Amino acid sequence: MKFMGRAARMERHHKRHKGGAAINLVSMMDIFTILVFFLLVNSSDVEELPSAKDIVLPDSTAEEKAHESVVVLLTDTQVLVQGRPVAELAAVNASSAMIIPELKAALEEQAGRTILAVTDAEEAIADREVTIMGDREIPYSLLKKVMATCTAAEYGRLSLAVLQKAENTAGVQVAVTGG
Repeated sequence: MKFMGRAARMERHHKRHKGGAAINLVSMMDIFTILVFFLLVNSSDVEELPSAKDIVLPDSTAEEKAHESVVVLLTDTQVLVQGRPVAELAAVNASSAMIIPELKAALEEQAGRTILAVTDAEEAIADREVTIMGDREIPYSLLKKVMATCTAAEYGRLSLAVLQKAENTAGVQVAVTGG
């Protein structure tokens, strides 16, 4: 069947534009670039403490958010500094000394790694901060030993990691108390 006039033009037009839709890669790359920058900018204000599945943090109404510091983690069997085991909990509990030598050495090593812009030694000690994470069921005597060791290692600010319970929402956030 032979088309004439308008029908022939329509047939040629449909044959010309018969191909599939093409993806415009330049526009897609622009969108992804903007998305990456957006995520980088907005993810920088979130500070997370390391999580241990077997630790249940105590509840608190603390307002201050967690920020970067040296983390001492007390598990059921070990004392960890920045995720590295430094002492066994059985040996720490068996000892009558208030200072845990292994923990003190690890904290002093961490203090040597940090670069402070403070020239005065007393200000440097006051600016050092440690966050203690432990289960809500840890004995007070163990917490007291860890805190005394942190103070002996010249850390001026001690914070305890707790779960922040929001009054209006059902969500739970990690916060720190102390200072």
